[in-house]
Amino acid sequence: MSKREAGAASPGKLRHLGPVVLGFSLFGLGIWALQHLLRDVDAAEIVAQIQATPHHIFAIALGATALGYTALIGYDFWALQYLEKKLPLRVVALGGFLGYAFGNTIGISVLSGGAVRYRIYSAFGLNAFEVAALASYIALAMGTGLSLVGVFALAAHPAALASLLPLSEQTVRLLALSGGGLTLALLYALGISGKVLKLGKFEIAMPRPRILSGQMVVALFDSTMAATTLYVLLPPGAPDFVTFLAIYATATMVGVLSHVPGGVGVFETVVMAAMPQGTAAGEVAAALLMFRVIYYLIPFALAFVIVSLNEARLAGGWAVRLFGEISDPMRPAFNAVAGMVPWLSGAWAFGLGAYLLALSLLPSVPTLHDKDDLVGAILLEGGTLVSSVAGAVLLILSHGLIRRVAGAFWLTLAAIGGGIVAVLLNNFDYESALVLAGGAVLLWPFRREFYREAKITDGVFGPAWIALVTAVIIAVVLFFVFVHAATPYSHSLWIDFAQNATTPRSLRAGLVGSAILLIFTTYLALQPLGRRSPRTPAEALRTARAVIDAQDNPTACLALSGDKELRFAGEGASFLMFARRRKSWIALGDPVGDMRYFDDLGWDFVEAAQQANCRPVFYEISEWQLPRMIEMGLAAHKVGEEAVINLSTFTLSGARFKSMRAAHNKAAREGLALEVHQPPHSAALIEELRPISEAWLASKAGQEKRFSVGRFDADYLRHFPIAVARRGGAALAFASVLAPGAGKKVAVDLMRYRPGDASGMIEFIFLALIEHYQREGAAEFSLGMAPLAGLSTRRTERLWHHFGALMFRHGGAFYNFEGLRAFKAKFNPQWRPRYIALPVGVSPMVAMADVAMLISGGPRGLLGRKGQ
Repeated sequence: MSKREAGAASPGKLRHLGPVVLGFSLFGLGIWALQHLLRDVDAAEIVAQIQATPHHIFAIALGATALGYTALIGYDFWALQYLEKKLPLRVVALGGFLGYAFGNTIGISVLSGGAVRYRIYSAFGLNAFEVAALASYIALAMGTGLSLVGVFALAAHPAALASLLPLSEQTVRLLALSGGGLTLALLYALGISGKVLKLGKFEIAMPRPRILSGQMVVALFDSTMAATTLYVLLPPGAPDFVTFLAIYATATMVGVLSHVPGGVGVFETVVMAAMPQGTAAGEVAAALLMFRVIYYLIPFALAFVIVSLNEARLAGGWAVRLFGEISDPMRPAFNAVAGMVPWLSGAWAFGLGAYLLALSLLPSVPTLHDKDDLVGAILLEGGTLVSSVAGAVLLILSHGLIRRVAGAFWLTLAAIGGGIVAVLLNNFDYESALVLAGGAVLLWPFRREFYREAKITDGVFGPAWIALVTAVIIAVVLFFVFVHAATPYSHSLWIDFAQNATTPRSLRAGLVGSAILLIFTTYLALQPLGRRSPRTPAEALRTARAVIDAQDNPTACLALSGDKELRFAGEGASFLMFARRRKSWIALGDPVGDMRYFDDLGWDFVEAAQQANCRPVFYEISEWQLPRMIEMGLAAHKVGEEAVINLSTFTLSGARFKSMRAAHNKAAREGLALEVHQPPHSAALIEELRPISEAWLASKAGQEKRFSVGRFDADYLRHFPIAVARRGGAALAFASVLAPGAGKKVAVDLMRYRPGDASGMIEFIFLALIEHYQREGAAEFSLGMAPLAGLSTRRTERLWHHFGALMFRHGGAFYNFEGLRAFKAKFNPQWRPRYIALPVGVSPMVAMADVAMLISGGPRGLLGRKGQ
């Protein structure tokens, strides 16, 4: 990597690692603070408190949780009202519930609320920008609503945070009332006036008063129910409910701002620190633990059951006989949810692994065997060690599940089976055995989603995964210290194998689990990098041609140019084309062929690039590929729009096309005509067109473009129709047409003309081709990409959009982007967004520089005044 490239990439990498490091640090501080707050608390006290909690308290907490999650769906409802989008209520309920259940508990990007909603809502017509706007609106609404609830609760009881704020109660009440009142007044004033709120670089359009009021009601109800869930679990001595509402709102906001999934450790620290002096710390800890299970883990498990059950219903068989078919209106939603299965399964296996590790550290009481029974001691020792090993193995296999590796799925089931045996050996812990068995049963309907024949050690375990595993290990170590704090350490603990020696047994189990993770990580680090030959064999081109002829994506034809490598899947049923530039492997367009293998192609490409210490990049992909990119951990950036004409509705009639129609008719009267030659082409035709191509190239400062466009090459052009514009028998211009399969979708590739015949020539060829393919029964005619078009110029958008929009308006020194889009817009096409997807933290400007070099053939070609 060059110094310039390294310098450009470093800030992006730091931005990417920043939230991970910050979240990990805050998580560690939160755990440390909890350890400090609980230093005088015995683990047995917490367990006893949980066991002593009356059943009706659990029932109230579960009821409040159910009402709270119902209120959460209201955020989605009002957000859609704000965006003026209408979706079936059942779809909104599904998207909202799954979004909160998965996003609140896990928090990783691919299972965040926005990603889950995108999968579901996009199946009903919402595009990526609309879903992003919806997710942003929900985040702002929740944050604003929760803040206002907390502020007004603090105004009612300013002593709620007296121990945390260096202010008098009167000052706190005055600040809370004035801040909350002014905020509400400002929100409603902006909603009534329709003005935009500007906060630094951000601009926020306020919703209408009706929507704003509905949102406030939802926020109040949601916050109240969530706080009630925890409040009823707290011991006597807790503050009154309104006071506690202020504590809860503060703790939740601090947890959200920490970027720790679920605010684990941070939320608990704030709540415990704000409890009145004299409140039993152990009982508060028990309440917080029960709250986590009821408000986070149970909804997550329920959502997982819903996805698992409906995956089984989609497959047919027993599930359909028991529960019936999925209704037609809901089928698109559940088909979309299926794309989350690998990540859900990975998170599920990771959680079960952490659970088994925790079980291996718990004291084995009471014993089922005589204390002098050697067999009993061996069973206990073996059960504890196997539990630790199975937990560590599940943590490792979770990454293989995310990558859809078939072997990882079956090994996961085997590891869970080993965990069941282990917990049964460990004093017949049938409750844990039932939990693990239920986990395996819920995974079973997903088995069809794991089809990749790849090594479990393939792929790269990124910093987020390593940080997560490290966080689990730290939490397990601190859990061990907390549970066994009463046992002083001595070297003899390692060799004490008595039945009642629970601490030594847990110590050995923790060492074995940690050793497995360390050995596996070291093994990955020592794996050699694999590289593939950059040459594309002729046999691969023949296989690609067969795939292209069986589908209708014109971009696929560019695989035949010979300047790209091809990766196949499904015995040659699908392929992906790409080229290399420095540290970038750049795939062009969507995968081609049988859609069943698209996931396999994408994962293979990403892993091969990462193993070669390069970055995988997907260029000019369609909106339909965005969920797949998210699943593979990539970020997408818009790079332009493709202009596509619907030939079934296109007509030159009407005032809009008056001047274009007149110019076209005039050219025809002057003898200009278009001939469309079908392949194979004679050598004479190619040689007749060659001078036109050479004259066109000579008028440009660059050279032949490549990669995302074709070039004048006899072997390449022989695959496609060629349209030739003639006057009096002389060829003046030509265009090659990408028309794969049955020719239902076509696109213009090369278009060249003699410099002296440029006036109106391109417009004439386009219109003549449109008329020709309308007669041939084609459905779509693509005018090609308008690079950097359609990028937002608002100040709230990312730096890449700012740069791209600037280049679009003022980049004429390199390429007339704005003029190109204006010309294509004359034909009134549909504009379809196209994206570049690349690893999170990599600047799109760095990747686009590599793309530009591939297309231009080098710096000399890039600096040509105007391209093709």
